[in-house]
Amino acid sequence: MNESVFKKIKALPPLDDTVIQIQRLHADENSSISDLTKVVEKDPMLTANILRSANSPLYGFSQEITTIARAISLFGMATIRGFALSSTIKKSFSINLEPYGITTQDFLNISIIQNALMYNWHSKVNPKSLEILSPASFMLEIGKIVLAHELAENKQDIEFREKLKNISSPIDLALFETEILDMSNEEVTAKIFEQWNLETELSSSILYSNNPEEAPDHIKDYAKALRVIKTAVNIFNQLDDISIQNTLPLLDEYGFGHDTFLMAVAKVKDNL
Repeated sequence: MNESVFKKIKALPPLDDTVIQIQRLHADENSSISDLTKVVEKDPMLTANILRSANSPLYGFSQEITTIARAISLFGMATIRGFALSSTIKKSFSINLEPYGITTQDFLNISIIQNALMYNWHSKVNPKSLEILSPASFMLEIGKIVLAHELAENKQDIEFREKLKNISSPIDLALFETEILDMSNEEVTAKIFEQWNLETELSSSILYSNNPEEAPDHIKDYAKALRVIKTAVNIFNQLDDISIQNTLPLLDEYGFGHDTFLMAVAKVKDNL
């Protein structure tokens, strides 16, 4: 492991109170939407972000959502937890993705598109799996923030960005990151989740998202779904013809039907 990267992860601030409370509610089988609403309402920034997303055509709700209680009821606790974790990223990290050739807004947009695609897809395939897949899809790329900082600090950022022009897939990018920094985005993201004491299903599903066949059995399906999502939406391509064509062999290999996935793609793509 890259010790410098590891130190940066260890130095991250803890999760804020809102996320901790949401985590506790998520773990409590007796918690309710009302309990979650009370927690979220105390965080104006998170409330605004959830309402803005609920009214975004990316998620496809048919009516205007005017209350946070209604938004939480529609999204469910798992996706709300994803929004809360995403909000923590904005608070905890100084985001500069220049070594990856994308802006901060590009990075945030990719995260939202990945989650919207996962939500629209798996809400029709296996809604219960969104307990893991919704927050995980929000957080697929956060390790890049730490790696980009490391590259800039070591004055490797320009060289990295130049060589990145010869790479076109998330799998090849992970290999390139490991070659240069001894760690991939997926490994860093998993370590961040461990640092924040998030459940192992979350960290492991991302850790194995490049090689689902190597995942423990209870993680395999999560890792497969995440690999499909990041093949369709990544820093190189976002739901263009190339990335969608690249997902089709994975859908076949993993036993996912084409129609449901492509319907989700169409809904998200039409509203970008």
